[in-house]
Amino acid sequence: MKKRMLTYLDYLEKIDYQHLTEEEKEKLGKEILVQTIFFAHERMIHLIVTCLFAILAIMVLIAFTVTENIAFIPLFFLLMVLLVPYIMHYYLLENGTQKIYTYYDKIAGDFMDAHK
Repeated sequence: MKKRMLTYLDYLEKIDYQHLTEEEKEKLGKEILVQTIFFAHERMIHLIVTCLFAILAIMVLIAFTVTENIAFIPLFFLLMVLLVPYIMHYYLLENGTQKIYTYYDKIAGDFMDAHK
């Protein structure tokens, strides 16, 4: 998904928005909305997974604090090793989706201004 997000953002960056026809803007706007739905869905799934791993890590840390059972330490570090990449991936998805919104606003703003 990282490669897809970065490729799509690069594609949107290279478009010359000033010279698009109204038909091209409308078509591109619909394409961006479809892609935004895909990325927003992926973002929601990763938010749920990231929160789950964070809650589990906190629960394991609390369990270690309460029981002082040393077996919880490797489990905590395993969860942290998984949590950090999830946070980084979610960060990419969140910021990428926000950036896609700005590209859509460029098109929708021009399109809406033209049809007032």
